Amino acid sequence: MTRTAAIIGGGVIGGGWAARFLLNGWNVIVSDPDPEAERKIGEVLDNARRSLPALSDVTVPQEGNLSFAGSLAKAVADADWIQESVPERIEIKHKVFAEIQANCRKDALIGSSTSGFKPSELQEGASRPEQIFVAHPFNPVYLLPLIELVGNAGTTARAKSVLEEIGMKPLIVRQEIDAHIADRFLEAVWREALWLIKDGVATTQEIDDAIRFGFGLRWAQMGLFETYRIAGGEAGMRHFIAQFGPCLSWPWTKLMDVPELTEELTGKIAEQSDAQSGRYSIRELERIRDDNLVSMMRALKARNWGAGALLKTHDERVKPALPTELDQPLNTLNRVIPIDWTDYNGHMNESRYGQVFSDAGDVVMRMVGADEAYIDGGLSYFTVENQITYREETHAGEAIFVRTQVLEAKGKKLRMYHDMCRTSDEALLATCNQLLIHVSLETRRSCEPGPEVSARLDALHAAQSKLPEPESLRES
Repeated sequence: MTRTAAIIGGGVIGGGWAARFLLNGWNVIVSDPDPEAERKIGEVLDNARRSLPALSDVTVPQEGNLSFAGSLAKAVADADWIQESVPERIEIKHKVFAEIQANCRKDALIGSSTSGFKPSELQEGASRPEQIFVAHPFNPVYLLPLIELVGNAGTTARAKSVLEEIGMKPLIVRQEIDAHIADRFLEAVWREALWLIKDGVATTQEIDDAIRFGFGLRWAQMGLFETYRIAGGEAGMRHFIAQFGPCLSWPWTKLMDVPELTEELTGKIAEQSDAQSGRYSIRELERIRDDNLVSMMRALKARNWGAGALLKTHDERVKPALPTELDQPLNTLNRVIPIDWTDYNGHMNESRYGQVFSDAGDVVMRMVGADEAYIDGGLSYFTVENQITYREETHAGEAIFVRTQVLEAKGKKLRMYHDMCRTSDEALLATCNQLLIHVSLETRRSCEPGPEVSARLDALHAAQSKLPEPESLRES
């Protein structure tokens, strides 16, 4: 059964929430009095559709239905999850929560995107205070997985389960605290950056360069303490603290003293920021940001580390079942082409076609029982020949599917023919005639498959042999 999320407030954060839920198969209803809300959310969704599916190597859920409600009451009436993302003014939030609770289900989850208010502040005057909790995300919500959850233990436990299902990393904050956890770090860095600019030590670009070319790269994949544990060498964290701890008492920072945001300082920051990034529109910067995040997170995914490990787990959760209709061409792969698969010509690099067809062949291997357990037992298939033809260009963000037919499955040989097609119009993009040989991983030489695999291969080939030869193969 498809679930529904009501998004109250369709700004940058609300739009990101809408995209995260919608692209994970939820129906989404948006309530926002802004007459431009539909356009703004549509633009955020355009970016999300381009980037979020590219994090996945399996079929992504079918997109839910998006609608815009004429009133808040209509938006929340049947919602399973209600996400408040209105301006950070407590009187506005109290008014919104009162209207939500007057019209929503008693079992609905009501999260607030607030970056600073505590749940007890949000719950003041609420008819069901335990229903309201903090669900603080990070922009872009549709890509960055962290969500800080603060509130009633039972409510946040339910929320955690939902968020994990849509590929996020819920962090339950142990106790109420102003600005939760992550923003306290961000505010400390922000204060120090303001002083560096005010005192003429660094510009906005120099500060950003210090982060993105230095510790920001380390933090992105290891965080703070794991990074510094390595800095301690073989002696570990204790040695690091002994070596660098004394500097904490030195007067380096001004974290307890905040410069006044005068018109002069504000203007200085704005001018430097314009010089740094003014040549890009906001949407261009968003796409650059999204492409960089996708590439970094996919790199971590290949190493099964940090946010990448979370992506692998989510892929396993949503991975589709193996094809069961053996007397039809097999649908072996559905995916979106990620940005890091493209080359200097602006289209998919030829090496990635090999990966697509290899992944499609792996599906057939799993169908006949040549799965991870089989490989761990010392037997597998090796590709010995790929004949790939390129028909049309393939670009980043395009959804593709692979249609596979088994042409030969006798003894040690397994030959498959793959058509790679664009999902939107089924245009043929590439083909591959692939020959695999069964091998012993111990001797690294060809050998006969195990009896169970052989039996499944016979059944698959018997069904597939009744199909006509693929049209694209006849044309080649």
